Amino acid sequence: KIDPQMKSMGVLFALAATARHAIAGLSNELPDLIVGHGVLGRLLARLTIAAGAPAPVVWELNEKRFSGALGYEVVDPRRDKRKNYKAIFEASGDSSNFDHLVSRLDKGGEIVLAGFYPGNISFAFAQAFIKEARFRISSEFNSEDISVTRALIESGSLPLDGLVSETRSVSDVKKAYETAFNRKDCLKMVLDWGKAA
Repeated sequence: KIDPQMKSMGVLFALAATARHAIAGLSNELPDLIVGHGVLGRLLARLTIAAGAPAPVVWELNEKRFSGALGYEVVDPRRDKRKNYKAIFEASGDSSNFDHLVSRLDKGGEIVLAGFYPGNISFAFAQAFIKEARFRISSEFNSEDISVTRALIESGSLPLDGLVSETRSVSDVKKAYETAFNRKDCLKMVLDWGKAA
């Protein structure tokens, strides 16, 4: 159960627990680079700060998603020259940029696949070999993630403000889906079933 005061932000609870699952665990490095400033990327950045780590850099190509950062910087990756990231969290779901991410790793660094990738994933082995790159896949949350996430939200350490960008009535479902999947500035769409019963 979640606090009813969360209202539409309650739809973010499972995704917040998934983000926490990607960060938590034995000897996991907290991200110093997050790729993608969608809802998952924002939650990862907020959780990193809540853990007391230095603010990560967040890469985003879509200018409409540059806003909404809370205590961290969002940059266009083409303007970032750094090549010694220790923990890169890929949260965009784009599997075409792995070679570029490997080139930005420090020796022995890790790339965490926190997004969902529908196709095959590939990368050039030679560069990953030289960097001694590590890859980790993070899947869905568990019961510990749920309790910790709830505590973080209730204490105010993990704000969910600004992550639901659209709310539409269920009677407008066709337009809601078009917006959610086709408009790049739509972070999270909530369908309101309040008047459907």
